[in-house]
Amino acid sequence: MGLTSDSVGIKAVDMGFSVKKDNSDAIMAALAGNPNVGKSSVFNCLTGLNQHTGNWPGKTVANASGSCFRHDREFILVDIPGTYSLMAHSAEEEVARDFICYGGAEAVIVVCDATALERSLNLVLQTIEITKRVVVCVNLLDEAEKKGIKINLELLSRRLGVPVVGTSAKCGKGMDRLLESVESTAMGEAPEGCRVRYLAPIEAAAEKLENVLLGKIKALNPRWAALRLLENDSGTVSGIYSYTGLDPDSPELADALKEANKSLLDAGITPERLKDNIASCLILNAEDIINGAVEFDNPDYGRRDRKIDRLLTGRLTGVPLMLLLLGLVLWLTITGANYPSALLSDLLFFIEDKLVALCGYAGIPEAVYAPVIFGVYRVLAWVVSVMLPPMAIFFPLFTLLEDLGYLPRVAFNLDKAFKKCCSCGKQALTMCMGFGCNAAGIIGCRIIDSPRERLIAVITNSFVPCNGRFPLLISVTSMFLISGTGVAGSAAGALILTFFILLGILMTFAVSRLLSVSLLKGKPSSFTLELPPYRRPDIGRIIVRSVLDRTLYVLGRAVTVAAPAGLIIWLLANLTADGIPLLKHLSAFLDPAGRLMGLDGVILLAFILGFPANELVIPLIIMMYMSNGTLAELDSLTAMKELFVQNGWTWITAVSVMLFSLFHWPCSTTMLTIKKETGSMGWTLLSFAIPTAAGIIICILFSSVAGALSLAG
Repeated sequence: MGLTSDSVGIKAVDMGFSVKKDNSDAIMAALAGNPNVGKSSVFNCLTGLNQHTGNWPGKTVANASGSCFRHDREFILVDIPGTYSLMAHSAEEEVARDFICYGGAEAVIVVCDATALERSLNLVLQTIEITKRVVVCVNLLDEAEKKGIKINLELLSRRLGVPVVGTSAKCGKGMDRLLESVESTAMGEAPEGCRVRYLAPIEAAAEKLENVLLGKIKALNPRWAALRLLENDSGTVSGIYSYTGLDPDSPELADALKEANKSLLDAGITPERLKDNIASCLILNAEDIINGAVEFDNPDYGRRDRKIDRLLTGRLTGVPLMLLLLGLVLWLTITGANYPSALLSDLLFFIEDKLVALCGYAGIPEAVYAPVIFGVYRVLAWVVSVMLPPMAIFFPLFTLLEDLGYLPRVAFNLDKAFKKCCSCGKQALTMCMGFGCNAAGIIGCRIIDSPRERLIAVITNSFVPCNGRFPLLISVTSMFLISGTGVAGSAAGALILTFFILLGILMTFAVSRLLSVSLLKGKPSSFTLELPPYRRPDIGRIIVRSVLDRTLYVLGRAVTVAAPAGLIIWLLANLTADGIPLLKHLSAFLDPAGRLMGLDGVILLAFILGFPANELVIPLIIMMYMSNGTLAELDSLTAMKELFVQNGWTWITAVSVMLFSLFHWPCSTTMLTIKKETGSMGWTLLSFAIPTAAGIIICILFSSVAGALSLAG
């Protein structure tokens, strides 16, 4: 089977999606499935696009598409968001349902987890109600075999009335058979498909509407449309009317709908109970289909996972172990990043020296090359040398926890706390992503279904320190707050950093609660959080994907904003007014405000000029203290501490700097991401104002209290 990758244009329309096919003979198939069943792995195996996969719900938050070939037949695969249902209770469910209904797919592949097949069948049955052209892909057969689970695929196919194919996407097994079934399903006569049996009153009411819809709609299954009209979900109903051209004011349809609803009420089925009854019937039908088709050599195969979960999600052990793991990840990041960061810095500044020598040899005037080399290049060198090593350590560790299946346990542990804040437990996942990069955390907020709760998560994401703020937090901690060296010093530093991160998490809770009772009032929504089985991670894949998908992506965005910032900083440092550099004028103007916050004008200006990238704050402070026209670097933390102490730093200044680094405006990359994700300048400005106000107030309070205690002592 030859595989190639290709891009497919997808554009949204009023009622769903349409897909442009360059090859009219190509077969377009939608790829659906619950979260965490290996759907993206199937997609990657077929198309070779290497979409990032992860062992937690909500990875696919938008449609991805690609193509592959089998026997000269092109298949266009559209990976739609993972969802447990097509009842459209969330944005992901709505996107998945609309694409299956209106996207023009000639077949739908529903990927199921062989180790939890009954749960997956709920989505299979709902999909078959929409279209008979369904192929069921029972994935993860290798894991099922290890757990002693045997599946009778033929019996399952007979009961469902559609093709059922077993696969192991990670090994590439069953892919050719899967495409063969997709081709026969799309090109041949539509399979019969099983019929879900509902309660007699629901069946009778649906039949009344179905008889009216027969002949009036061709693109949708009349029975499915009848059930959705009975449920009267506004989004689904409007989509049906828009796509089919049905007249909602048609007397015949209105009378049939009125009569059907009356018959349901007479049977004691209210509109609220109707949806529950439909969902219950789907579950009962799934149980009937699975009965006898799945056998377990060891019915207690999940015992090991349950034992681990009792520790990782236990009431007494869950949170302490979570904090211990966080501290361990930070310690590994701190200790592991120092040496490669120094080597990378030496290399980049060695290149800078060679560039200067080359310009001198070529006769280029210093006024020409200085802004480029000492401004743009030096800032880029700082950003790369400071950001790259810790990201190259942190992101693989984060991805390892993700692939092991631990991150959903974090959401589970924090769910009650977020519920008390009238927010969503999924915010814990986006908060974790913010430790690597707040911009990535903002994008991750797409997994939160409620628009209100999604906004809360977006606005509060910057309260957790991103990778760009760790160098400042680490260096200031090492200089002023710990005295030991070696392993003991690193452990103490990790402990202090964990404390500051806890402050950020507590502030996330506090601001989430404040927003929930003021600007974004509402009750917390419920959500289904699957605790996936623990799986052995692919270390090589983790390293490759974390470097390509995350480290280089975030670094690239930082570089694009750091380059012009370098030029501006150089100009401010070298242009003068009354013989004094503009930087000194600005720092003197800001000094009273800085002193009030326990800082000084230089520090406050460094934070302002560090808006493009938080990594610039420390080198900017050094540059202004040393009165250099370019960013400066000191040989050691000892030399840096001496410089800071000479300029009036105390432990109060150090803690104030760390607090303001923790609580201040998001960087420019994050702000641009917020604007893109919310589509609103108002929410973007609020995301800027809230952490900034929090930082100013906290720093003023701390410096005032600490200063008073120092005087009293």
